[in-house]
Order: sequence, then structure tokens, then C-alpha cells
Amino acid sequence: MPGTFSQIYIQAVFAVKYRENLIEKEWKDQLNKYIAGTIRQLGHKPIITNGMPDHIHIFFGMKPAGSISDIIRDIKSNSTNFINDNKMAVSHFSWQQGYGAFSYGHSQISNVYKYIENQEDHHKKKTFKQEYIQFLKKFEVEYDERYLFD
Repeated sequence: MPGTFSQIYIQAVFAVKYRENLIEKEWKDQLNKYIAGTIRQLGHKPIITNGMPDHIHIFFGMKPAGSISDIIRDIKSNSTNFINDNKMAVSHFSWQQGYGAFSYGHSQISNVYKYIENQEDHHKKKTFKQEYIQFLKKFEVEYDERYLFD
């Protein structure tokens, strides 16, 4: 077959270092747009980015030539520099080292989009830690709770 055709949808989730509440409402939309631009610049398709003061969810369509770890590394690095260079956070900004990455089928795009879009509502009922553990259990990812967060 001469061409490469794919449908790979990834939801990435990661926290601000020490789960500090550093992402402020005043500049959250700028950060989301910047991350979408970074994903686009890397050759992938941003779908939605949203989060809370202490973490972020990024949903994107991934080209098979990329690797999830490289994409997340570049998103974290570029967005950290963007936040710090523009002095957006009240203190030095940094993301926590790890991340979660979960794959979805095309039929799930709408549900994942709505879930990420409504982060504020979800977190009225559960903490980020509860949400993250729920993802790990849902996707049957083995983990040791001692090593989930800094």
C-alpha cells in the first residue's frame, strides 16, 4: 500500500509540579491556544485543551510518525517557556515530570471532548487525584500510588 492512513486519538493528562494551583483563569485560554498551536506545529491535530488550576487535559489526533513521549515533552517544554517568559504565573512555573496518555476510537471523540470541556463541573465532585486514579483503573493501567505525584 503506497500511503499511510491512520486514526489515533490521544488524551494526555498531566499536573503542575507539586499540583500547585498556578494556572489562572485570566490566562488559561491563552495557554490552551498556545498548546493547540504547538500540537499543530508538530504536525498533529489539536481537538481540545482544558483543565484546572493544577492540571491539564489535552486531546489530539496523532500522526503515526510521532511518539507520544516526544509530543508531550515538546508541549510541556514549550508551554513552560511560554508561561515563564510572559510572567503569567505568580511564581516559577513547571509541569510535573510524568503524564497519563489514553487512546480512544473515533466514535468516542464527542464524549471525550465534552468531558474535557466540562472540567470545572467534574471537579466540583472529585479531586484531580481521584479523577486520575479513575482513568488508570478504567484503562487498566498498573500503578503504585506512591509514585503518582511529586
